[in-house]
Formats: sequence, C-alpha cells, structure tokens
Amino acid sequence: MRIDIITVLPEMLEGFVNESILLRAQKKGLAEIHLHHLRDYTTDKWRRVDDYPYGGFAGMVMQCEPIDRCITALKAEREYDEVIFTSPDGEQFNQRVANDLSMKGNIIILCGHYKGIDQRIRDHLITREISIGDYVLTGGELAAAVMADAIIRLVPGVISDEQSALSDSFQDNMLSAPIYTRPADYKGWKVPEILLSGNEAKIKNWEMEQALERTRRLRPDLLVDTPHNPQEHD
Repeated sequence: MRIDIITVLPEMLEGFVNESILLRAQKKGLAEIHLHHLRDYTTDKWRRVDDYPYGGFAGMVMQCEPIDRCITALKAEREYDEVIFTSPDGEQFNQRVANDLSMKGNIIILCGHYKGIDQRIRDHLITREISIGDYVLTGGELAAAVMADAIIRLVPGVISDEQSALSDSFQDNMLSAPIYTRPADYKGWKVPEILLSGNEAKIKNWEMEQALERTRRLRPDLLVDTPHNPQEHD
C-alpha cells in the first residue's frame, strides 16, 4: 500500500517513517510512505499556508489553495481510496479502523495545523476525518505517525509472525492476556503452571479467560454489546 502524508513539518516525520517496522515494510516493497511539504504548493514568495479566519475568530486557518493543489497533484498520478484529515472531532481511531485502512491501496493523510483547515476542504476533498483521542495536539503529525504505524504493521508480510499481529490487544474487542518468557522462576516470581504444561487446549482457554478478565477490569467499555464466551474456544 501507499500512504502520502501532507504536512507543514515533514522533518518531524522523516525519522519516524524510516525506522523499525515502517522501514522494514518499505524495504520489502510492501508499503510506501511519502511526505509532502505543504509549503511547496503555495504560490506566494513567503510560502504561506495559513491566514486569518473570517468572522474575527481567534487563531490561524490553513488555506484552501495549497491543500487543493497538493491533493490534486497526487490524484493526477493515481487513484486514492481515502483522503483522511487528522482532526480532534473525527471518528475515533481504533483497531477496527486500522484493520479497515490496512486493506486499502492508496491513502492520503492531511495533517491538521493551527486552528484547523478551511471548511471547504473538508466539504469537497476529505473523505474521512479521524481522531486518535479526545485531546488537541499542536499538529496532526503525531496522529499521522500513529495511524501509519498501526495500519502498515497489519499489511501481510510486514511482520514476520503474522499471528502475532492478529493476537494483539483490541483485535477482538478484548485486551491481550498476560504474557511471560524465560526464566520460569525469577526471584520467586513464577510463570503460571498452565503455561508450562504443554496442553494447548487448556492454555488457549486460560488465555481467553485471562483476556476477558483483564478487559472487564481495565476496559469494560470494550465489552458493551460484544458477547464473549471463553468456552467457545475449547
């Protein structure tokens, strides 16, 4: 898949998209991430991308023209499945949304900045608005980075152990069960005996029970209208 990120701070993202899983995905040819400096699409000598809002409101607003020019230039080269705007009033980003976006081919992510973007861009060019939480960031770059990481790690072949990605927290609206590694006994802190038993059926049932218990205790909101029965997994 290909993700094009439009930003006024590309240097903030350059290191992130060229490390770890995202770098591996690109080296394998499984994903492409391209950063586009919005100021390269301005027409004035000051390379301004913002202006004062009509109506006397506080703050500065990102202008229509540079955003339109950038998105239009990208669309002239290929089709895009989504043009996403990072916005605190967008739909909540979660594992379900990440799963959905990982199935797309080409995505544009527009990083919000200042007070926001001219509403006409949202009305005519944006296909989806996404928020990573109920708080306000200085810009959408961190949100774009979070989304890119969560999406691309789901692309088949990016992570060597694909079952690991499928068993992550939130994949089935539950948190993950506790996990352990060697040594089995450290300072008297012992790994649960069932994990050492080799009985795959019992271990799987324990895993589901623990996941359900942790979810009920830590994130009961995830279980609303979602039936879970560990016995179904015996």
